[in-house]
Amino acid sequence: MTTRAPTSFASTAVLALALGSALAMAAAPAAAADEKEKCFGVAMKAKNDCAAGAGTTCAGTAKMDYQANAWKYVPAGTCETLKSPTSPTGMGQKMAFTAKM
Repeated sequence: MTTRAPTSFASTAVLALALGSALAMAAAPAAAADEKEKCFGVAMKAKNDCAAGAGTTCAGTAKMDYQANAWKYVPAGTCETLKSPTSPTGMGQKMAFTAKM
C-alpha cells in the first residue's frame, strides 16, 4: 500500500498568493496603457469628445479641424506630441487656447 504525504494548507495558500500576485502585476501595465487625457486642438471636425463651446451638445460638435476649444481623449502622455496647426506651439494642448491666425 502506498501512502502519500498530506498536502499542506500553508503550501497551498502560499502558492495561491504567489499566483494572484503574479497575475495582478501582469495586469498593471495594461491598466496604465488604458489611461487617457484630454487634448485640445487635435480633434477633426465633428470628431471631438467634448468642450466645443457654448451652445453645443458636446461630443461631435467641433465645427472645424483642430478647433482650439474642442478636445479629444488621447493616450496619456501623448497630447503635446500631436499636431495642432491652430495651437501657439503647433502641438496639442492640455487646456483650451486661443487659436493662432
